[in-house]
Amino acid sequence: MNRYLLATIWTVAVVVIDQATKLWVSSTMKVWTGKAVIPGLFNLVHYLNRGAAWGFLGSDAIDWQRPMFIIITLVALGFIGYMLKTTCPSDKWMIHGLGLIAGGAVGNLIDRVRLGVVVDFLDFYVGSSHWPAFNVADSALTVGAGCILLSMYINRNRSKA
Repeated sequence: MNRYLLATIWTVAVVVIDQATKLWVSSTMKVWTGKAVIPGLFNLVHYLNRGAAWGFLGSDAIDWQRPMFIIITLVALGFIGYMLKTTCPSDKWMIHGLGLIAGGAVGNLIDRVRLGVVVDFLDFYVGSSHWPAFNVADSALTVGAGCILLSMYINRNRSKA
């Protein structure tokens, strides 16, 4: 399969699933509420994140983070396009990873442009220790980064052979 088509399929799939789940959460839960799914481990919540990962730069006192995050995302998408163009067509791990990262970036970009914040709703925890809430786009970014690392590891070992 063509690398551009494969990456686009991943990107579109992530964006559709991400936006559908955020719409569902936004339409069924009030903001800043949650409900236990697996007590002691997992809640569905409805959080609004003005910042980046783990709420970085999420203070209400900062008014420049929205345009900054939008610009950074657009630059990152351009870099992803460049990486996709220069990636060997047989490097499926890299192509999958780039598609997943692009999908995650676009999913959160849509929220930032449309709402000014990113909707987070997955809350994992043990006792009183919570991982910061996240969403499908964030998951795709993480899995995509893992795919790219795997690609780099595989290709490093191939070049030594």
